[in-house]
Amino acid sequence: MASENGSVNGSAIPSDNGSSGSWTAPRSSSIFNDAATLINRGGLGSSAHSHAQPPHPSGPSQASTPSQPQELNAALDIYEKQFQPGQPKSLSGIAIRSFILGLALSSTLFLTTYLLYTGRPIWRAPFFISALSLFHFLEFYTTSRANTSSAQISSFLFSSNGSAYTIAHSTSFLETVLSHYFLPAAVLPAYVHYPVLLLGLGMVIIGQTVRAVAMLTAGTNFSHVVKHTKAQSHQLVTTGIYSIFRHPSYFGFFWWGIGTQLVCGNVVSLLGYTAVLWKFFSRRIDGEEELLVKFFGDEYRDYRQRTRVGIPFIK
Repeated sequence: MASENGSVNGSAIPSDNGSSGSWTAPRSSSIFNDAATLINRGGLGSSAHSHAQPPHPSGPSQASTPSQPQELNAALDIYEKQFQPGQPKSLSGIAIRSFILGLALSSTLFLTTYLLYTGRPIWRAPFFISALSLFHFLEFYTTSRANTSSAQISSFLFSSNGSAYTIAHSTSFLETVLSHYFLPAAVLPAYVHYPVLLLGLGMVIIGQTVRAVAMLTAGTNFSHVVKHTKAQSHQLVTTGIYSIFRHPSYFGFFWWGIGTQLVCGNVVSLLGYTAVLWKFFSRRIDGEEELLVKFFGDEYRDYRQRTRVGIPFIK
């Protein structure tokens, strides 16, 4: 079984010569000598390296080294280009989005804690931003962890969900701010208000956890985009969380969305989230399961009989 760093039942630290032998820790004196050499030479390498003579241009070593085919160079150029700024897998784009999400999460968590401590009901507004920030970060993280080759900027799901997603969250945030600014006092009695609040928090935590676990369990079989053709590597995942729910990532997001609105105390957005999410997932699951039956036949039919969706009135 592969370990977290990608090694397979072996040493996590390779030897200097690339052999597969066991690794032994260097002596402390060697560590200090290496550190002194690094400092004294300004990171330019050892004197042995600096005095080494490069092979003569006309020597046999160069003549025996074949030039790389143009096709290989072109393929390498295409591969490297996708990590450049403005490209789907831009490393700078991923870095700036991760920084923004981290800044938003930390600052809104601090503001939520402060407003809670001072007894201001409007703490729900920064809490909602915190929940959104964590959700979008985990979308990319779980994708890059479980299905590394498919991870790209769109895996953050900032804009790939369409305008309806942006409108829904903007409306929810606006309702949260306005309702708790003009009506700071709780509308429901305490014996109803606090259980509803705790229920919402529980749904947010469970929904987010189930979705993340589902994506990690599915691994390379998970995709944010429904595939209409079966890849050779596509397998039907029926273990772990998938032994209980057929579509655990949809289950997680549905209840996560409902939970955020219960915590925020939004009436309009709660009704809107429930109706829109149910309609969306109902149609998506129907269409997706038609494709899965085509891909896996009776294997998927049997799997569907013994599992559930977990969203009301969707079988």
